[in-house]
Amino acid sequence: MNVMLKAARKPLSPHDLGQQVAPHAAPQTVVLDGNIINEALGSIGLNQDWLKSQLETAGVSLDNVFIGQVDSSGDLYLDLFDDAIQVPYPRVKEMLYANLQKAQADLMGYGMETQSSEAKKMYNADADRLKDILNKLEPFLLH
Repeated sequence: MNVMLKAARKPLSPHDLGQQVAPHAAPQTVVLDGNIINEALGSIGLNQDWLKSQLETAGVSLDNVFIGQVDSSGDLYLDLFDDAIQVPYPRVKEMLYANLQKAQADLMGYGMETQSSEAKKMYNADADRLKDILNKLEPFLLH
């Protein structure tokens, strides 16, 4: 027997709302049992320096990593041998979006502070362009 929800009870999808979402690919395993898998790192355009800086930021030693995977967004997810250690959730995309928002706000502020009408036009035009870029990137960076 098959059961289908009534149309009024079906959940909304991003497609229903006309929103774009970032494409997702299978995560690449870059660390297994404390050993770096260089081929996997290279295939996604990363290197050992990037991995080591990510581990340092997370406060984790390579020896304690049971498995480390990089998803299609470039976020590193770690499963540790020592379950007592809490690994922070990666927020790379959210931080990028916040930095772009700050840059857009700074441009608007510069436009208000300047006395030059030519500079004011330039700052405002650049702020508008950055706002358009933020609107296009929002589905990919925040969802």
